[in-house]
Amino acid sequence: PKGKLQHVTMDVVEVEEDMFADGVMFDGSSIAGWKAINESDMVLMPDTETVHMDPFFAQSTMVILCDILDPISGESYNRDPRGTAKKAEAYMKAEGIGDQIFVGPEAEFFVFDDVKYKADPYNTGFKLDSTELPSNDDTDYETGNLGHRPRIKGGYFPVPPIDSAQDMRSEMLTVLAEMGVRVEKHHHEVAAAQHELGIKFDTLVRNADKMLIYKYVVHQVANAYGKTATFMPKPVFGDNGSGMHVHQSIWKGGKPTFAGNEYAGLSESCLFYIGGIIKHAKAINAFTNPLTNSYKRLVPGYEAPVLLAYSARNRSASCRIPFGSSPKAKRVEVRFPDPGANPYLAFAAMLMAGLDGIKNKIHPGQPMDKDLYDLPPKELKKIPTVCGSLREALQNLDKDRGFLKAGGVFDDDQIDSYIELKMAEVMRFEMTPHPVEYDMYYSV
Repeated sequence: PKGKLQHVTMDVVEVEEDMFADGVMFDGSSIAGWKAINESDMVLMPDTETVHMDPFFAQSTMVILCDILDPISGESYNRDPRGTAKKAEAYMKAEGIGDQIFVGPEAEFFVFDDVKYKADPYNTGFKLDSTELPSNDDTDYETGNLGHRPRIKGGYFPVPPIDSAQDMRSEMLTVLAEMGVRVEKHHHEVAAAQHELGIKFDTLVRNADKMLIYKYVVHQVANAYGKTATFMPKPVFGDNGSGMHVHQSIWKGGKPTFAGNEYAGLSESCLFYIGGIIKHAKAINAFTNPLTNSYKRLVPGYEAPVLLAYSARNRSASCRIPFGSSPKAKRVEVRFPDPGANPYLAFAAMLMAGLDGIKNKIHPGQPMDKDLYDLPPKELKKIPTVCGSLREALQNLDKDRGFLKAGGVFDDDQIDSYIELKMAEVMRFEMTPHPVEYDMYYSV
């Protein structure tokens, strides 16, 4: 449920043909949020369409992603995120709304030279370092301080030597291509030590698969360069956080259903899709922004899309309509998700919200084409916002879950177990004294 790859490696001589029909048993109780130890046996069912080679291991190793099945019923395990994403795609088809849902995620990340952190009762804090950080302007290096580094909020698109990671990102892109993930571009992002690789759009489950491979490759290549990568949404105070904007479009009969004659060249069904996203945003925040740290990014002033509005080309809106002259390019960019999300659950939750909007004709209202960051307080109060904390998101998921359960895509057991899992993180975070509290209150 946490969106992190898990793996088990088998000797090739032990792999038999019937494994691809019957699957492989494993202990499901060791996965957080899954089976209890008294009912732990589960089945890994290989999906041969996901086969690729892992280039990081000394021995030649083939990777096959798996679905999780219940060993008794043989059906998809209801808490398996990949199974949920498959059910969301199937539900869209069964309802006759579309044949394919395409998603294009843009996940940002930071790469540091060194990270130290501690979270025990008597020693809590962290320290980050990168040659790109402005805090190193006067640092003495053995080879000298060459001085070329991004300024705060000034890291977007510089050339080397200010952009120190060109070669590393190019290697990430090359490795991803070798593993079947097509990346269109890469660049330095706004914050110091922040980067992005742009994955080409694909169907929902396939790009959820690719997002996990993307994160794996970023971590591995950074590690090979003697650096450390993180997809934490907000690792640094005072500079931009990392988002995962997700472009979405539905096609039917080989044609884009989001193109039409409404606002910005959209169809009415696309507007209804946006309406569903906005209506259910606070509930889907639990999946698209599933970390306590997610809500340190979702604050005004750092290009964070906190206001639930839609607009053509306006990047301050949480739902943006990117410019596209061709009907094929018509899509919605949902900007509040972050890369801490489990892509299967996040993509499925957004699709279910959008489908609910289409089915129930939920209109999003008038677009907001002005800069939402500069609105006066009176106008701001009229615009709904995303959640302000993970606790709030989980509470909204608890009370607004019906749209997710349509067609049996999600179920109460899965949602309840997810809330329980994430609420444990909330409690640990809320109960732990913070270094900033010492700074503000120690001498009271």
